[in-house]
Amino acid sequence: MAARLLPGPFTVDSYHRLAELGILDEDDRVELLDGQIVEMTPIGGQHAACVIRLNNLLARRSHRDTVVSMQNPVVLAERWEPQPDIAVLRRAGGYGGAWLPGPQDVLLVIEVADTSLERDRDVKIPRYAAAGIPEAWLVDLAGDAISVCREPGPDGYREIVTVSRHETLRPFLQPGLEVGVDEILG
Repeated sequence: MAARLLPGPFTVDSYHRLAELGILDEDDRVELLDGQIVEMTPIGGQHAACVIRLNNLLARRSHRDTVVSMQNPVVLAERWEPQPDIAVLRRAGGYGGAWLPGPQDVLLVIEVADTSLERDRDVKIPRYAAAGIPEAWLVDLAGDAISVCREPGPDGYREIVTVSRHETLRPFLQPGLEVGVDEILG
């Protein structure tokens, strides 16, 4: 678990105010989890390569009315603004202007884990479910597998299936899109 940087709890608004005041900088690798500002783990080569592969695969294969957001914040609730590795977004009003996506904009969220597996699995994935995000993938680089989580609810995802190499993923809300597990894991 990442170390707490400042005593909280903070709301998303007060978290953003810290940036406006210069206490936090856009280059700080932090996110807001349950009102706590936590440092994100460093990105290693295997993690970075996987996120780049996912971004490339999903951007090329997704529908025109979606966009792939890479390592940007998603506001889930008053005290939750994680930065998932990948979020596939659809926004009815278009992408113009200043905005941060919320759960209603997210079709699929993906966390890539090498050293962050416990935090991603035990903290972030359940929170995505509680926020109503319809599908989450947890790419376990050390385990060489991907957990596909669907049917969100307040107590987590009701359906969790682990897939491994030589299998194909089909995002629930993106009909016709197929991604091989081998393509993601490299």
